[in-house]
Amino acid sequence: MPIDAVIPFRPVNPKTRLSDIMDQQEREAFARIMLGDVICALRGAGCSPCILCTTAYHHPGARTCIDEQGLNEALNDYLAGCGIGPVLIFMSDLPLATAEGIRRVTATDRDIAIVPGRGGGTNVIFIRDPSRFRVDFYGASFCDHLAIAKAADLSVDVVDSFFMSTDIDEREDLVEILLHAKGESRGFLQGIGVGLSLETGRVSVQRSPHE
Repeated sequence: MPIDAVIPFRPVNPKTRLSDIMDQQEREAFARIMLGDVICALRGAGCSPCILCTTAYHHPGARTCIDEQGLNEALNDYLAGCGIGPVLIFMSDLPLATAEGIRRVTATDRDIAIVPGRGGGTNVIFIRDPSRFRVDFYGASFCDHLAIAKAADLSVDVVDSFFMSTDIDEREDLVEILLHAKGESRGFLQGIGVGLSLETGRVSVQRSPHE
């Protein structure tokens, strides 16, 4: 039976920290492209993707659940109502994720598997029994999730994954897509004129002035 994979997604005015290189329309399109790459990887790993968002949204590869609450409230209500099967929470801005990496997470023999994000965040959580866990995103959520698991006497597997720890929030993060991505996100960036630059002595990105 496919593992339920819930993907929080913000379709309107997302990724505001990329405003210095993309306008709102481009950021919305880019967020949709990254979501598509995530859904493709999840389906390749044998998961059943569900997009959790505040407004109506359709993607042919996933079903959609609408919840106007904040991220934590929406996810915790989702966990409370999804039954007894395992659940994978997966952020929508992980376009480097691969089916192989996802299967490594879902194959854990622990109660919980967590892929930390950079700066103390949490990018992926696999929960074997959702009735025994709640989420607390924002801030140092990785530490918070470890504490929640410990309080519930749940065993935890911290999964070391460069691809799934690389969430795309800042201009500098686009470097990793251009270097490593194999999905549609890389082509989107190249299509709007975003490319690699070595002018500062380290790898960064620049946008062609004619775009």
